[in-house]
Amino acid sequence: MSAPERGAGSGRLPLDDAPPSGRPSFGRISLPPPPPEVSWLEQWGAKLRSFAEHVGDVVVLTMQTVRSIPRRPLELKATLHQLESLGVKSMGIVAVTSVFIGMVMTIQFAYGLRRFGGVEYIPRVVVLSFCRELAPTLTAVIVGGRIGSGMAAEVGAMNVTEQVEAIRALGADPAKKLVLPRMAAAVIVMPLLSVYALALGTVGAIIICDLEFGIAPSLFLSSSLEAVRLGDFIAGEAKTPVFGFLIAIIGCHFGLRTRGGTEGVGYSTTRSVVAVSIAILISDFMLTKLLIAMQSS
Repeated sequence: MSAPERGAGSGRLPLDDAPPSGRPSFGRISLPPPPPEVSWLEQWGAKLRSFAEHVGDVVVLTMQTVRSIPRRPLELKATLHQLESLGVKSMGIVAVTSVFIGMVMTIQFAYGLRRFGGVEYIPRVVVLSFCRELAPTLTAVIVGGRIGSGMAAEVGAMNVTEQVEAIRALGADPAKKLVLPRMAAAVIVMPLLSVYALALGTVGAIIICDLEFGIAPSLFLSSSLEAVRLGDFIAGEAKTPVFGFLIAIIGCHFGLRTRGGTEGVGYSTTRSVVAVSIAILISDFMLTKLLIAMQSS
């Protein structure tokens, strides 16, 4: 008796007509074709489109935040809370980094200037570099990594738990409630932290000059004040509000775009640190060129 006849006589369906039992039939599986290979041009095009989308979202968020400034309530309590969180709690890391950067830069400049017999120029070079570049930029990069990631994590956690949607449902503006206090606090805090870093970096340089190279603190201060002008100090401080704005708007932007639960929060936090650091360095170059051109004219 053939196999189909045996199947019919036993009350069972033939093998070819048997219904699926939940187990994969490996003899009939057809593998899908591999996905088409994406060229490097398409990859770069996708990255450029993503970058343009991020820039557009940041511009839109900035406009929404600026338009919300005159609307009441003024969010003074939330701004004061952010001032404490961003400013007071960042003083420790700024103090440590500024003192040791001042020490390191003093040793490095002394190593280079000693070859040409210019040890007496160490105070002028160190303080001038701190005024124009080291204090504002390094403080922004270091503090920006801390507070930018904190903003992204905090706003991102609110977004994935639908608190942002709840704010919209109650008729409030997330840009007013969440972004504006952080932006105002960052713009106010960054110049103060830059002055704080300048003072402590100078103290670190004074200590090394006194202990290693025999330059008394009084001679250090008199020599540096002869070389540093008020315009140098203003040129460095003028960049810090822009750095504070970039830190706040980028951190809040990535927080509001967070999706996917806690994993998405971590991803947004990492991306915000990278984006904040790159934005600060690019804007530092552009602002430095602009300020030098303005001072030269």
